[in-house]
Amino acid sequence: MPKTMSQGRILGLGLLVASVFLFIDSFECTEYSPPSTQGELPYMTSNVEEVSGKSFDYIVVGGGTLGCPLAATLSEKFSVLVVERGGSPYGNPFLDREYYGYPLIQADEFSSVAQQFTPSDGVRNYRGRVLGGTSAINAGFYSRASKDFVDRAKWENDLVEEAYKWVESKIVFEPELTPWQSVVKLGLLEAGVVPYNGYSLEHIEGTKIGGSIFDVWGKRHTSADLLGAGNPKNITVLLNATVKNIIFHNNSKANETRAHGIRFIKSDGSTNQTYEAYRNQPKNSCSSGDVILSAGALGSPQILLLSGIGSGKDLKNFDIPVVLDLEGVGEGIQDNPSIAVVFDTSPQIQQGEPPQVAGIANDFKFIIEGIVIWTSFNSTRNRIAAKIALPASKGKLKLNNTDPRRNPSVTFNYLAEEEDLEQCVNMVQLLRQVAGSESITVFLGNHSQSNLNSSSNQLRQFCKQNLRTFYHNHGGCAVGSVVDHEYRVSGVKGLRVIDGSTFTESPGTNPMATVLMLGRYQGIKLLRERENCLPS
Repeated sequence: MPKTMSQGRILGLGLLVASVFLFIDSFECTEYSPPSTQGELPYMTSNVEEVSGKSFDYIVVGGGTLGCPLAATLSEKFSVLVVERGGSPYGNPFLDREYYGYPLIQADEFSSVAQQFTPSDGVRNYRGRVLGGTSAINAGFYSRASKDFVDRAKWENDLVEEAYKWVESKIVFEPELTPWQSVVKLGLLEAGVVPYNGYSLEHIEGTKIGGSIFDVWGKRHTSADLLGAGNPKNITVLLNATVKNIIFHNNSKANETRAHGIRFIKSDGSTNQTYEAYRNQPKNSCSSGDVILSAGALGSPQILLLSGIGSGKDLKNFDIPVVLDLEGVGEGIQDNPSIAVVFDTSPQIQQGEPPQVAGIANDFKFIIEGIVIWTSFNSTRNRIAAKIALPASKGKLKLNNTDPRRNPSVTFNYLAEEEDLEQCVNMVQLLRQVAGSESITVFLGNHSQSNLNSSSNQLRQFCKQNLRTFYHNHGGCAVGSVVDHEYRVSGVKGLRVIDGSTFTESPGTNPMATVLMLGRYQGIKLLRERENCLPS
C-alpha cells in the first residue's frame, strides 16, 4: 500500500510538472503591448547650473524608494527640489523583469545604476544609484509591514492604510505565477510553511503570493513613476548630482542651528567644484520647509557625518567641523543574514525571475523566496533563499573618506549574537526541507549544490561560510537616537531624515512597500503640519 501511494504522489507530481511545462509554452508565446506611463513626469536635468543658487520650499536628498513619493506629495502645495546622485531609469531595458539581476553584474563604485559595496564582514552588497533608488534594481516584491510594526512605529493606522493604498493604486500589480514560482509555492507548503494565504499584501504567517512592481508585461514600475502623481510644475529633479554636505546657519541669539540648504557636486566631477541650493526662508519660521535626507541606510548617515553631525571624536579625524555631537549617527545599522540553496549543476540561460511567492515561517522569524537570477551575462541560476527576519546583531557605519560618492565604512556584524547563529541553523534546516521537497526536486531534477544534511555544528559552520544578504539593510539614523517620531534630527531645525535608516528592524516580508508608504505618509503629515501652522 505505501508503495502504491508513493507512486501515486510521483504520478501526480509528474502531471503537475507536465502541466507547468505546457504553461511555460503559453507564457512565452503570449504577446502584450506595454502600458504607457501614467501622469506627467516633472522636469529633470543633469545641468547643475540650472539649480545652483535657487531656493525651494523643500529639498529632498535622494530620489529613491522613499524620496519620490515624498516629493510627489509635498509638490501638491510646495516647490520641491529632488537631488539624485544617479541618472534616469527610463529607457533602460535591463531594469525589467527578464533581466532581473543584470544591474548587479554591471555594478561598479562610481557610475552604474547599482553601486557595489562590501562591508568589513565580507558579504557583497548593493545600493541603488538611479532615480527610483533600490526600487529600480530590487526584486520588486511588495508586502506591507505587520500591524505590530506599525504600532511600534507609533504611526496613525488610518493614514498608513491610506498611504499604502495610494502607492498600490499606481505601481503595484498582482503577478501571474510563473512555472518556477508555482513549484516554489508547492515546495513551501510541502515543507509545512502553512497556511496557504493566496494573494495577499499583508504580512501574515504561511505561504502567500505577494504584490509586485512588475506589471504583466514584465515592465518595472519604480518609485520614480510616483512623481507623475504629484504636481510636475512644483518639482525639479536634479540628476547625476551628489550632495556633499548640508549648509547650516547658526542663530546665536536664539541658540539654534538651522539647515539652510545643501552643497553638491557633479557625480562625475571634482569634489572641489561645489554648487549650492537653498531652502526658502519665510518670515514665519513655523511655516518653513525642510532639508530632508532620504538617501538610504548608507547615504543618510553618511551625509549627516559629512555635514558635521555625529560623533565629535570621529569627525575630528577627518577635520570636519562639529555642528552637533550626536553619537547615534551610524550606530545600530543592520542587515538580514541570508542563506541560499543554488540549483542546477550547470548554468542555464533563461529569463531572470524575481520572487512572486514568499514563505513566512516560525512565528515570522524566517522569510523564504525563490528566484531565477542572472549570475553572468550569459547564465542564470535558480535559487531558494531564506533570511532571518529579526536579527539581534547590530553594526556600525562610519566615514573612511570625505568623498560623498564613495561608500562609507560599514560593519553589519552578521551572526555576532549567539541567538542569530542558532536561528540560522534552524532556518537552514527548514530551507533543506523546502529545497528537498518532491515538487522542487521533480521540477529541477534534484540538482541542489548545497549539502544541508549535516549536524548542528556543521550547520553553524555552514552558516558562517555561506552567508548572503537579502539587501534589506536599515538603521543608522534610528528614531529615538538620531531623529524623533516626526523624523526631525535632534538638536537641529529644518532638517529631517525620512527613510529606512530610521528603522530598527526590516518591516514586512520585504521593506520596499513600507518605505514607499512612509514617503506618502510623511508627506501628508508635513502638509497637515503646514496647514495647522500659526504665526508665532
